[in-house]
Amino acid sequence: MTDPLRLGVIIGSIREGRFGPTVANWIAAQASQHPDMDVDLIDLIHYATPTPDARAFAERIKAADAYVIVTPEYNHGYPAPLKHAIDLCYAEWHAKPVGFVSYGGFAGGVRAVEQLRQVFAELHAVTIRDSVSFAGVHGKFDRDGTLKDPMPCETAAKDMLDQLAWWAHALRDARAVRPYGTA
Repeated sequence: MTDPLRLGVIIGSIREGRFGPTVANWIAAQASQHPDMDVDLIDLIHYATPTPDARAFAERIKAADAYVIVTPEYNHGYPAPLKHAIDLCYAEWHAKPVGFVSYGGFAGGVRAVEQLRQVFAELHAVTIRDSVSFAGVHGKFDRDGTLKDPMPCETAAKDMLDQLAWWAHALRDARAVRPYGTA
């Protein structure tokens, strides 16, 4: 039996009135049901000060075997604080898988995810093909943060988390045998 995977679930919005914690808590609960995942919920609001504790953030990123980025779509893109947080690290992201849960209006955040895929490719991370997106997110959850119709989203989350686990195990094993390096 191998050690459980350390999954960092990152809340990508720090806006007042944000919906990110609701979505992040939902995917964290889904991941907690996965048989081999320990979840670390990372809220960027704690790193959004003028002088963020970059070292503490980088340590949490380094400790994770895989990540789920929870992002809204703002103006066809992802939030600037998320980009800033991603850029606080470099090698910490290398050879690790990244999954996405997005939310927003009509498009459900998929345009933000497409941009993030490009950023993570540059960081030598592996992005998971399948993702979870919530179009019209405010109508999907009740006041308590429970999904009104969980079946399609839970199925999508399970598929993404299964793929994420596969990649996380494969890459963690590979890094242990041969540390990842860039030219």
